[in-house]
Amino acid sequence: MSTRGAGPLRSSDQGVSVPLGARLVVPQSVVTTFLRLTGANRTFVSAAGARRRIRARSLRPAPFGPPSTLRSDVRVDVELRGAWPVYRVTRRDGVSSGSVVYAHGGGWVGEIVSQHWHLIAQIAAESATTVVVPIYGLVPFGTAEEARRGVVDLVASSTGPVALAGDSAGGQIALSAALSLRDAGVVVPRTVLIAPALDLGWSNPRIPEVQPSDPWLGTPGGRVLSEHWRGALDLRDPTVSPLFGDLSGLGALTVFSGTRDVLNPDAHLLRSRAAAAGVSLDWHEGPGLIHAFPLLPTRSGRAARRVIVATLREAVAG
Repeated sequence: MSTRGAGPLRSSDQGVSVPLGARLVVPQSVVTTFLRLTGANRTFVSAAGARRRIRARSLRPAPFGPPSTLRSDVRVDVELRGAWPVYRVTRRDGVSSGSVVYAHGGGWVGEIVSQHWHLIAQIAAESATTVVVPIYGLVPFGTAEEARRGVVDLVASSTGPVALAGDSAGGQIALSAALSLRDAGVVVPRTVLIAPALDLGWSNPRIPEVQPSDPWLGTPGGRVLSEHWRGALDLRDPTVSPLFGDLSGLGALTVFSGTRDVLNPDAHLLRSRAAAAGVSLDWHEGPGLIHAFPLLPTRSGRAARRVIVATLREAVAG
């Protein structure tokens, strides 16, 4: 593998944290082994692990600003909207069409990390668009309803074509916001979902079949996080679990999911329900790939990022 221009692998809330813009290609087997050796799933494999993570992050919040290694052809600005810092990433040459509101993952308790920022910068530069990045409130202080309202407001206040995107927990937020916007008469033309969390009740009977092969996520800790994130809402409320929303009338969806991800069975349900509702869905399943594989420094991750960039470029073209 080549590591030119890149720092060493290190563990983070979202897994392997590496500069995606660097010339780094790692075999998936190395990534999977690294995740297991570093205990990347410790937040999710037990209820106690999730509670420890919640306490640790509430006492010592993680930094969320962009890394200094971000590509040089983008500009980053930030403003405060209510209680949220909101970043805007644009091309330095000023060439831009429309915008993408991106909700980062991290299990509703993990802050945005470097691989999110590098994907965001790639989207901004190569899709020639503005990427809007809300730093939403996390468990135990933030809730699904607050995140939904904040993302809906960002889309509603944008000018020109706007797309939505999000990974993992951020995929849940993005799809919940798309449903809410549809109800308000605003159809987002494209929502890109990377390994989205869709049913926070973790009720799919196929999850136990996938669990032994997933080195990252797990239901015991996931249920603890879900209980915090739902706030006063029922777990089947579409604001919390968008899989249970009425999909009819939504704009087009793009979904990435690996088969070694406990969220994959719900992605299949979303695919079938979208088809039944007449919603266009562009499906990208990675056989043998793990959670959020488009964010990883692998060949499959790099190929997925090219598709994401092209999809969003088309969605926001003026």
